Amino acid sequence: MTKKIEIFDPALCCPTGVCGPEVDPELTRIARDVATLQNKGYDVIRHNLAQNAEPYVLNSEIGLLMEAEGVDALPATVVDGKIKKTHNYPTKTELASWLNIEVSELEVKAPKLTLDFKTN
Repeated sequence: MTKKIEIFDPALCCPTGVCGPEVDPELTRIARDVATLQNKGYDVIRHNLAQNAEPYVLNSEIGLLMEAEGVDALPATVVDGKIKKTHNYPTKTELASWLNIEVSELEVKAPKLTLDFKTN
């Protein structure tokens, strides 16, 4: 059975973390991890409270969490409808564990490129 992972972000101006005066490496990492998993066909999605509040209202687990703790509980990660993590983004190890895959599937491999600068 394919797992569904939803990450509920706090209100962000952009999901990559490169839009403000300082780059947030954790936002950059989770954006890369989610994109890698999506490109491999896994059902992983991020919701941004600033851009679309509807998923936060429709998910009863997230609604109860936000009633109890407010937006400080975000980010929160839901796997198959159950909250698995709050207050921080999931690690590569956690994502791999929830999807029953190896952590190496989350590694972005640099393309092998050979440059030849010889001039004749």
